[in-house]
Amino acid sequence: MNILLVCAGGVSTGILMKKMMKYADSKDIQIKVEAHAVQDFDDNIDRFDLVLLGPQISYKLNELKDRTAKPVAVIESMDYAMGNAENVIKLAAKIQG
Repeated sequence: MNILLVCAGGVSTGILMKKMMKYADSKDIQIKVEAHAVQDFDDNIDRFDLVLLGPQISYKLNELKDRTAKPVAVIESMDYAMGNAENVIKLAAKIQG
């Protein structure tokens, strides 16, 4: 599963990305995760299976869904704030189908 994390600047999702990769390694879950700023969405989307947005840019959800056929969802605020990698990976698996 290749996950694109998107936020306003890519910094806060970068922290979450590291937690997700550490969690996935500990559970032997095969994922690739990258964090990018929303303005870099179009340059990166082709390399990923799905997109998870930071809650601070949830207002971009419909716009980004219109720009790709891939699944796009917003990370729950509490999971994002707490860096709950397990729940974020579960969300990714759920929207990927």
